[in-house]
Amino acid sequence: MGIVEKIKEIEAEMARTQKNKATEFHLGQMKARIAKLRTQLLEPKGGSGGAGEGFEVTKYGHGRVALIGFPSVGKSTLLTMLTGTHSEAASYEFTTLTCIPGIIHYNDTKIQLLDLPGIIEGASEGKGRGRQVIAVSKSSDIVLMVLDASKSEGHRQILTRELEAVGLRLNKRPPQIYFKKKKTGGISFNSTLHLTHINEKLCYQILHEYKIHNAEVLFREDATVDEFIDVIEGNRKYMKCIYVYNKIDVVGIDDVDRLSRQPNSIVISCNMKLNLDRLLAKMWEEMGLVRVYTKPQGQQPDFAEPVVLSADRGGCTVEDFCNHIHRSLVKEVKYVLVWGISARHYPQHCGLGHLLQDEDVVQIVKKKDKEDGGGRGRFKSHSNAPSRISDREKKVPLKT
Repeated sequence: MGIVEKIKEIEAEMARTQKNKATEFHLGQMKARIAKLRTQLLEPKGGSGGAGEGFEVTKYGHGRVALIGFPSVGKSTLLTMLTGTHSEAASYEFTTLTCIPGIIHYNDTKIQLLDLPGIIEGASEGKGRGRQVIAVSKSSDIVLMVLDASKSEGHRQILTRELEAVGLRLNKRPPQIYFKKKKTGGISFNSTLHLTHINEKLCYQILHEYKIHNAEVLFREDATVDEFIDVIEGNRKYMKCIYVYNKIDVVGIDDVDRLSRQPNSIVISCNMKLNLDRLLAKMWEEMGLVRVYTKPQGQQPDFAEPVVLSADRGGCTVEDFCNHIHRSLVKEVKYVLVWGISARHYPQHCGLGHLLQDEDVVQIVKKKDKEDGGGRGRFKSHSNAPSRISDREKKVPLKT
């Protein structure tokens, strides 16, 4: 029996099982088994295969955005309108068969936009090119899920379920659970609050399913069984997602109003070029890019090309800013002067731990090299002249 058949058999058993206090331990074990099988399903098979067409593209720019959706929802048209890169669009499905990149120039930054082939139900099990599409989307900073406004809401649920099956968690944060494997000592279970979804016995059974008999577990929030399994797996990717409803020109105004009021949702029309500027603004807001401008000493700030930082790509502190320029710059920094939103007054003397905000101006003041042989200033200790009269050269005595 293959892995996919095993997963379907366990899911059928879970559907037949009633949910109550007596069966919660059995359901927890089956969820852990499904998670293990799906991890095995995504692992690359051993052996060297023949050379195939590359699907991944090189990272470029200050951020990466992936377009995910069903076939013929307008992903290629959206890429062409936002980036100017030609991506073939037609009235039949699966027009795009590979990954097509484009660059969005927005707010002095370059954002890479990827047009991926459409995925179908069962993509997490390998149908179509679902695995390659999901692998590329995992390397992105944010996901744009393009949906057809005239279709049912089931498409959004199907795509979310397929992405969660391969370890992508959309618009969620990592659970506050501390987990660490140990060599000896058994399982240590603690919590800082009352747990309603999981208890110590169920935690032991899930860990034994993974053949973990020595570990330390601490719950800092009322997490569910699925969130605890995600922490044990350790390969989950938490990403932000914007639900883009295209083709609003073919639905009524009531449907447009309802879709636009949903969280993390934007309504657009590529055919009539409606609301594309709002889509770019929403994408910029969710990515959280921070532009920092440099100012050389004694000169005007350089507003041509900023240094773009991000919390997902290294951080936004002064130390991260210095590392972005050069790794050895941190050792030479004495202090920095900051102008902008993050500064309390202009300019503000800051250290390496100062958190920068968008459109800040930073001037780096380096340490000055000390002169060889002593200190600096008017009380310097080195001198070419003799320090005492007795050290002076004695003159030759006069002849008498």
